[in-house]
Amino acid sequence: MDAFLVSAAVVTLAEIGDKTQLIALLLAAKFRQPVAVIAGMLVATLANHLVAGFTGAWVTQLLNPQLMRWLLGLGFLGTAAWTLIPDRADDAQVGRPGLGAFGATVVTFFLAEIGDKTQLATAMLAARYAPLAAVVAGTTCGMLIADIPAVLLGERLTRRIPATLMRTAAALLFSLLGVVTLLGAGRHFGF
Repeated sequence: MDAFLVSAAVVTLAEIGDKTQLIALLLAAKFRQPVAVIAGMLVATLANHLVAGFTGAWVTQLLNPQLMRWLLGLGFLGTAAWTLIPDRADDAQVGRPGLGAFGATVVTFFLAEIGDKTQLATAMLAARYAPLAAVVAGTTCGMLIADIPAVLLGERLTRRIPATLMRTAAALLFSLLGVVTLLGAGRHFGF
């Protein structure tokens, strides 16, 4: 349960103000089909986070526990710093022509998540926690928790919750995970 809850919380906070949240807002405005956009977000996020989760779990098997602990701890701290930098969506990327709301969302969301901090966080969380299914379910839920309101409520929501506050909270959570990992609190996980 810890893997699911930590993963969901970390990604929910990290996603606030992220480019994929902004892309969700733009796709919702462009297509005005919230169910299709949300379904596309779910499919793209699940596929992307499965790849990231398997990668994180695989890397854990390749590296010795001490090196893994340091890489994860420093990775979480680096992600904390990255989280403080605001994202913006590239309008040219949003909504691939001819695919419809669902297809455009799947393609756009999947591509936007490649190398994004939430994908990297998923890989690191999968390396840190088990079982993998709980991590992927948690990170996918975290994305949806942050992005569905953007689709349904649009700009009204983004004006009420300061993105700076959410980025700071996410950075603090990533920092906490980094420090705890570096201090060796993950020994019972194997590193």
